Amino acid sequence: MTLFNLAEFSLHLAPNARLLGLDPGSKRIGVALSDVGRRIASPYTVLTRAKLKQNAAEIAVIIAKEGVGGLIIGLPLDEDQKIGPRAQATRDWAHAMAAATGLPVAMQDESLTTADAHERMIEAGISRERRAELVDKLAAAGILQAALDAMQK
Repeated sequence: MTLFNLAEFSLHLAPNARLLGLDPGSKRIGVALSDVGRRIASPYTVLTRAKLKQNAAEIAVIIAKEGVGGLIIGLPLDEDQKIGPRAQATRDWAHAMAAATGLPVAMQDESLTTADAHERMIEAGISRERRAELVDKLAAAGILQAALDAMQK
């Protein structure tokens, strides 16, 4: 499978197939799941970052269990909205994940999603320890929700 822009990505999705949002970090991968109508993203889980083969197997289990038809992966653009080394590494990872899962993949700018998730949790009075547990899957949900919103336009 190749990487698609969101407009092309939508053409490769089966009706009622959910989308899985992934926020791959250096230590953890935040995971979020859409509803079957592809309108709402919900935090799902956090995976420990490991070798691609292991993470792909863990993601494949989620794909089968939840009826996932495509992946949205966060793209960490630099301050100038350009593709730097982190973004290129993430694009390479996205290509490999597309090949490993056989699903269409689109990438969504993830700028400020982690910072926004932290800010919302601080405002809600969530402890620092609890924020550390939640931030990755909340960031993944933010990435996925941004893509869902863009696909509705």
